[in-house]
Amino acid sequence: MDSYDKLPDAELIPVGELSKKFLDLGIKTLKDACNYVHNVDYGYNTNYEDKMILFKEKRGSCTSKHAVIAGLAQELNIPLYKHVCVYKFTEEITTGVNEILNNYNIPYVPMTHCFLVYDKFKFDLTEGNYNGKKKPIDEYIHSEKVDPFISRKDEYLLFKKVLKEKILSSKEMEDIPEKTLLKARAKSINLLINCI
Repeated sequence: MDSYDKLPDAELIPVGELSKKFLDLGIKTLKDACNYVHNVDYGYNTNYEDKMILFKEKRGSCTSKHAVIAGLAQELNIPLYKHVCVYKFTEEITTGVNEILNNYNIPYVPMTHCFLVYDKFKFDLTEGNYNGKKKPIDEYIHSEKVDPFISRKDEYLLFKKVLKEKILSSKEMEDIPEKTLLKARAKSINLLINCI
């Protein structure tokens, strides 16, 4: 992923709920807003439908951290977008995954992650956070630009589409039922939750 130096040097103006919130916090530029969100504790939120949940709970996951900044960029008409990706979750990324892979006899677990894209640059506001991952997610099976506050349901439908169109039809996953991968995904989400 890229350095925040690659972000546009944009001043915040009070045009919407998010820009006003950052300005109330004394944050005056997009880069400073990114640094603020990056430094917010990593953690799963209780309500992803609430645009302000990161500020209320003083924590955020990749979902809420990238939503807030992509939403801020949208308010300011800056072409910085949230992308959801599906990637191969393995032991190389998180300790304990091999047990899941061996249990379900699969090469990897398909999982979702998100990040920001501006021009040709990519930014992960959770990189370096205590999030259960030993390394950044730099490679993925599929990536797609989404609404900053995409619903959990729509994100899951995107995941299921990629699962059907790209993963289950691959040589690696030949003869592996969808149900097996969904069970392994649920175990992997629990593993990540217990890592933080």
